[in-house]
Amino acid sequence: MIAIQEEDIDIVHLINGAKSKNNGAMSIFIGTVRDDDIEALSFECHIEVALENLHDIAKQATELFHLSTIDIIHRIGTLSITDTILVILVSAGHRKEAIEGCAWILERIKESVPIWKKDLLKDGQRWHD
Repeated sequence: MIAIQEEDIDIVHLINGAKSKNNGAMSIFIGTVRDDDIEALSFECHIEVALENLHDIAKQATELFHLSTIDIIHRIGTLSITDTILVILVSAGHRKEAIEGCAWILERIKESVPIWKKDLLKDGQRWHD
């Protein structure tokens, strides 16, 4: 599943969906909102372009790391401290491919997917680069 959504992410559902007799490993990245003297974070994006980019990243990662499944779900909207922002779950035959593939996907998302983050502060707001 590749999605951009406002709703919380059902991580257990993703794990169960990635289980297979051929997969020996899963790697999961869960990004959450941390307290950096903010009230919350707000995420916006160009959904069509972002989804296209996420699909391209998943295709490249599948080929590079021989991944069996890839789930990438990014939330948009206003998220509170400790809320889940992003889940990347990949499965593969072996742990090395799963771990490296998951890390590679995260870096590509940060580099190229048009998702914008804004800090919501007690006295205003601040966009991230």
